[in-house]
Amino acid sequence: MQELTHFINGQHVKGTSGKFTDVSNPATGEVIAKVPLASVEEVEAAIAAAAEAQVKWAATNPQRRARVMMKFGALINEHMEELAELISKEHGKTIPDAKGDVQRGLEVVEVCMGAPHMMKGEFMDNGGPGIDLYSMRQPLGVVAGITPFNFPAMIPLWKMAPAIVCGNAMVLKPSERTPSCALRLAELLQEAGLPDGVLQVVNGDKLAVDTLLDSETIQAVGFVGSTPIAQYIYGRAATNGKRAQCFGGAKNHMIIMPDADMDKAADALVGAGFGAAGERCMAISVAVPVGKKTADTLIEKLIPRIEKLKVGPYTAGDDVDYGPVITKAAQDKIKGLITSGVDQGATLVRDGRDFTLQGYEEGFFVGPTLFDNVTPDMDIYQQEIFGPVLSQVRAETYEEALKLTMDNQYGNGTAIYTADGDVARDFASRVNVGMVGINFPIPVPLSYFTFGGWKKSAFGDLNQYGPDAFRFYTRTKTVTSRWFSGIKDGGEFNFKAMD
Repeated sequence: MQELTHFINGQHVKGTSGKFTDVSNPATGEVIAKVPLASVEEVEAAIAAAAEAQVKWAATNPQRRARVMMKFGALINEHMEELAELISKEHGKTIPDAKGDVQRGLEVVEVCMGAPHMMKGEFMDNGGPGIDLYSMRQPLGVVAGITPFNFPAMIPLWKMAPAIVCGNAMVLKPSERTPSCALRLAELLQEAGLPDGVLQVVNGDKLAVDTLLDSETIQAVGFVGSTPIAQYIYGRAATNGKRAQCFGGAKNHMIIMPDADMDKAADALVGAGFGAAGERCMAISVAVPVGKKTADTLIEKLIPRIEKLKVGPYTAGDDVDYGPVITKAAQDKIKGLITSGVDQGATLVRDGRDFTLQGYEEGFFVGPTLFDNVTPDMDIYQQEIFGPVLSQVRAETYEEALKLTMDNQYGNGTAIYTADGDVARDFASRVNVGMVGINFPIPVPLSYFTFGGWKKSAFGDLNQYGPDAFRFYTRTKTVTSRWFSGIKDGGEFNFKAMD
């Protein structure tokens, strides 16, 4: 069995804590590797090494740092197949989905190639008599990234690329369930020319996280995961005087108006609800059709599409629409929530609890599940299921559908399908959600904008990637400058003043 490592000072380093956790192939249930869980001493040593390396890296000019990102981007492209294979083997998502994971991270790396422009300050001459003012963006120092299992390439890249190109060093703690991709990315970044120690990858559990949060050296923390953990990390980081951006869970709604193209809406819901087995923070898990006719038509169109979905291991290639969920515990939780939906009175249109696949009976599969007549008091509505379960909540009017979305505790993403531009503009203006799609089911912004939710989906005032990333990973220094010259009031130069 493979024993994974940490990546410290440009080298793979075996764990010394004596503690390990299993890494499984979700399609088979087989344990394929064990990953070390770092001790306090190991994390502190990584932080100290990062601090030492950061000083010289910060003194490297932004253009040269950007060139490392250029080479890094080229290497990611070159190794796309390999990275996707690593992701699929540990996460279970299909190869095309895994390539999408890498691609969306690569796009952030590409934006970071423009760091010299993004890090420019401001200048004003003669802000006062003989006074010039200018500002500089400078790195924070050593920062931490704590990333989830569901996007083993994308989210580590969202964290490491802007942090590093801004002149910081980073200690990255990837999910212990899907650690291999982060370790490989660290190798590629080193190959691209990153000095040893600027990126440290430390595997671990809560002990490692708390050590990062309590370290006086760590200046900022970026996190993506569940809302309770996001809230915990944000609170502890803030208490310790750190800058933090922490992104949590979601319950994303899609409103379907009576004038919508119902075929396109149904196609969008199937892709957004069941892709990656629903293990996306931007997955659509709640469909809100307006009016009985719309709801009935939507269900009729969803059923045959769902029945055609193919579930299986990533090794089956293009014949698979989505794979297993990440663990047996996740599988059990999803099945339990489906049962609660039935018990609480929802109409179970398609049941995925008994899905089995010959030869993969020990895999963590859940079949596509569709509910109708779900109400906001039910557990399947209240909780983020993070699985292949789509709930239809019927609304009589647009205002009722909008209120349902706005009253939800989460505010990550939402969408509306309509042919009415006025309705779409009203929805985009009024809805209290961070990312909005109009006839677009998963509104993840392109990398030169910025990603972030509202309400209990996000903690912190700056979002991920785009301009906000450069703001988050730098601090502004403003200089007020005045020089006393030898020029007299009449304009004649006084050489004595130069003595």
